[in-house]
Amino acid sequence: MSLQRDSRQARLQVGPLQGGYSTIWPVPDMDLGQIASSGQCFRMEERRPGLYSVIAGDRYAEIEETAGETAKMTGRAGIRAGTGMPEKGVSARSFKITCSGGPDRQEALGFWRHYFDLETDHGRIKALIPEEDTYLTQAARTGWGIRILRQDLWETIVTFIISQQNNIPRIRRCVRLLCERYGREEVDFRGEIYHAFPGPQELAGADLEGLKGCGLGYRARYIRKSARMAAEGRFPLEELPSMSHEEAKAELMELCGVGVKVAECVCLFALHHTDAFPVDTHIAQALKAHYPDGFPFERYGPASGILQQYIFFYEVNKKQGAI
Repeated sequence: MSLQRDSRQARLQVGPLQGGYSTIWPVPDMDLGQIASSGQCFRMEERRPGLYSVIAGDRYAEIEETAGETAKMTGRAGIRAGTGMPEKGVSARSFKITCSGGPDRQEALGFWRHYFDLETDHGRIKALIPEEDTYLTQAARTGWGIRILRQDLWETIVTFIISQQNNIPRIRRCVRLLCERYGREEVDFRGEIYHAFPGPQELAGADLEGLKGCGLGYRARYIRKSARMAAEGRFPLEELPSMSHEEAKAELMELCGVGVKVAECVCLFALHHTDAFPVDTHIAQALKAHYPDGFPFERYGPASGILQQYIFFYEVNKKQGAI
């Protein structure tokens, strides 16, 4: 089963920008607010209404939805009432991204195109859901704009170690403090300073008190030990992207503080094994209530992890009274 989009629908339109690069992407099935609050990334924040900044590793970008011919959506205009899905015929959603970059503009913009996984056709994924599965249909309608980001592997390992027994606002704060204390200073296209995510070498040499000062608590020891394993070559960080899902999962679970759920999150959100299916309390409760005989992985195959995100987003928002 191919999850790829028709590349003709996603051509880059490149324009010059002082200190950076800018482009317009036509992208159906993407909602920046949903992605930012989906719990898969912790350095994507709303800079002003509708405009989101993203730091990935040592790169910086800003992205917002633009007013296109059929996507004049300031707020929720063009969204079908009660579903969260675009109106029929409203598919030309466009997004403007502006990023810092080096001398190669195609490389700089291509990095973000890859990061937001614009090649995957999420419409095809939703079409796999049978009408009789009313629960998953509603979950997909609620989280229709979520995309699985292709995040930096090391950053994802550390942030999901931090995520254990934690909430999203506190995780964001911990990650921000960690980057400010140990990350390299960079300058964005506005001339403003931001901090790259610290690599294994920076964190391997950190003292525990300094790490705990970032709000990490008992996780400080896990992160330093994992960083030392990676920095000293005792963990195959560079080899993981070429491994299968199960091979990568097994290697990840050799790290201190990484269990099955965190390993599956890293496989899904960094290695893009979209058959990975992290199970936390929200997912466990949903599976028990709606799939007592087991989730139909054989039907969805490599789309299973993407559907898992729709379920997670739906359950969290339902419990918070947002839907």
